[in-house]
Formats: sequence, C-alpha cells, structure tokens
Amino acid sequence: MAEESADSAYHSNGSSLEEEAERMEDEEQERLLSYWQSVGRGHQVDVPRDMAEPIQQLTRNNSPQERQTIPFTLIQRKEKLGDLLYEKRQYGKAKWACIKMKEKQYEQSICLGFMKLMRYICEQNSSGLYLGITIPIVTIVHTNASQSEMTQAVTVAYYLPQVLQDEPPHPLDSDIIIEEWPSTIVYSRSFRGITNEDSIMREINLLAEILESPELCLQDTFIIAGYTNPAAANRHNEIWFLQRP
Repeated sequence: MAEESADSAYHSNGSSLEEEAERMEDEEQERLLSYWQSVGRGHQVDVPRDMAEPIQQLTRNNSPQERQTIPFTLIQRKEKLGDLLYEKRQYGKAKWACIKMKEKQYEQSICLGFMKLMRYICEQNSSGLYLGITIPIVTIVHTNASQSEMTQAVTVAYYLPQVLQDEPPHPLDSDIIIEEWPSTIVYSRSFRGITNEDSIMREINLLAEILESPELCLQDTFIIAGYTNPAAANRHNEIWFLQRP
C-alpha cells in the first residue's frame, strides 16, 4: 500500500509539473504575441493569433550563437578619421526564399513579408522542420529614375542556411518563391533606427555622396539589410548599393 501511495504521489507530482510547464509556456506565448501585436499596431499591421507559435519558436532560437551570418568576402573598407564610411563586399551565388509585397507603407510590407517568412522558417515547409535563423533578412527596394522617392513594390528575402542551399525545403505558402541570386558585389553602409521611406531615401542619398563612383552601381534598385527583427526599437540595418554586373 505504501508503495502504491508513493507511486501515485510520484505520478501526481509529475503530472502537476507537466501542467505547470505547459501553463508557463502558454503564458510566454501569449506575452510574446501580445508584444508583437502591440508593435504591429504601431506599423498599422495586424498580427494574427496563428503567429503565436512561430514568434515563440523564433524568439527561443534568436540568440547570437544560433544565428548564421550570410557569408561574404570583404574587398575594401573605406574609413575617414577612424569612422567606417562603407564596406565593399562580394556575396556568392545563393538561394533565397523571397516574397513580393506591395502595401501602402514600407513598414507594412516588411512586417507582413517577414511574418510569412517566419512561418516558412518555423516548420511550414515541405520538411516540417525548423530551418534556422540567418542574418540579415534583406528587402529589395526600388526608386524612380531621379532617386527622389521609393516605389511601393518590395521583395523581402531570407537566405537559406548553408546546409539547405542544395535542396531548399519547399514553402507551403505559394506566395514564397525560392530564387537563386547570382554572385554580387555590394557597397554597404550601416545605420540604426526605424526603416521607412524617409530614412531609406536619406541613406541612399548619403551613400551616393560618399561613393567615389556611384554610377558603377544600379541606380534604381537597392537593398535594406536588417540584422534585428522588425519588432525591435533600435534596429541595426545596412543600405546596400549593387554593383552593375
């Protein structure tokens, strides 16, 4: 009888611990979803409830040691009085998961595009597995011929981790397309803060002034590289100019 009581107590305590762990996990999921929904409202974006699990999964795996930085070869660093003005880099041919967006505001496009890519990364793919974080997440933007304003259409893209480059899992979302980008030389300049039409145009004009030969680059296509997710307040970003092929 004593053994049965002890066994019963053990199973009862084990069950209680499991229930407590589940409760805490549910509370954490709700907290994260609520935070993202609050941030989303600031960008006029609704974050649906089905984003709760991808948000939690991405948050758990977002420590610096879990992220894979997109590999590149550094060609040149341009400095002035000890300050880094820009870097010239070469990125190799690689496969990216891409989604085209065309919302009224840039922030809406990157938030909605990023959420779709999050679902793909977090098991909504043909492998059913979590694919892993790579940084930066990039957004291709376009301007008019005079570089005075941005067009609404953007492409948000996620670099497939090295181990998945040969056989990328297929997205379950038909809006996401796997593309192979050619090897490209970019001129990169870092900046912090929010990314919107005004800040992006400012950074484009600033880098154009710094470069010795901006005419060597595409004049209407640029990349915003984001190293922190769109929910972060003080984001680490880069503006990339693309050298003509």
